[in-house]
Amino acid sequence: MKIGYACINTTINCTSNKTFRLKSYSEEKLIETIKENLNCLKRILEFNLENNILLFRIGSELIPFASHSINKFNWMMYFKKEFEELGKFAKKNNMRLTMHPGQYTILNSPREEVVFNAIKDLEYHCKVLDAMNLDETCKVTIHIGGIYGDQKAAMGRFISNYKKLPSFVRKRLIIENDDKSYSLKDCLKISSELDIPVVFDFFHHECLNNGEDAVIALKDAMNTWKKKDGLPLTHYSEQKKGGRKGSHSETIDLSEFAKFLKKVNGLDFDVELEVKDKEQSVLNVYTGLKL
Repeated sequence: MKIGYACINTTINCTSNKTFRLKSYSEEKLIETIKENLNCLKRILEFNLENNILLFRIGSELIPFASHSINKFNWMMYFKKEFEELGKFAKKNNMRLTMHPGQYTILNSPREEVVFNAIKDLEYHCKVLDAMNLDETCKVTIHIGGIYGDQKAAMGRFISNYKKLPSFVRKRLIIENDDKSYSLKDCLKISSELDIPVVFDFFHHECLNNGEDAVIALKDAMNTWKKKDGLPLTHYSEQKKGGRKGSHSETIDLSEFAKFLKKVNGLDFDVELEVKDKEQSVLNVYTGLKL
């Protein structure tokens, strides 16, 4: 089991998600920003290695405006060496890198322009991992999307639009149950149709489920993964005290995480912690639970 975190490191004074306003766009500004982001990503991975953190979700802003029509720059070729070096570092040290587009990347929208933009964004995320020459165990997670008044039709659009994706996207794409619209059961239906792996989000399952025990649900999600996909990937977080339902907590409660580990004892999967204090929670888990 690898335990990792998402996008931002709070310890080192460096971010791989630096961006700028669209009105300030220029190729020179873009190159400068990408260079800074890639340098910071290298520093984050080095920090992670020093602390035995072998799972990390790369932020979507690594290449600003990557899927925007204004960006005609061939960043993959220009930074080919840098990407390959990052990939070599990850592979040498048994690191697993993932990505997760934001809430506006919606593949099942009834609006064609939204779907078009979603496909472009998915292509960008997969190209980042391809540029590092990483195998298909390094995944890109997406939610099913909206319901739009007819969940069955919305699921049908997701299935139809997924089939239009290029193969280099399909081999990396995985779907996640959410806390409002699509439960694990819904994701499993889509998985059976498309043969796509399902990311099991424990917290989302608490918020939206069909009465399934979490461990049984986890096993069902794990069964959608094949050997080529690597270990099943999961997300873990907890309810923020005093926050709205579904809000992620600031940090991981070690006693709750210990209970979680006891429940899933014997199952082998990777876990991304989705908390505000990022790597601090991973380090606290390692030291507090003596892992």
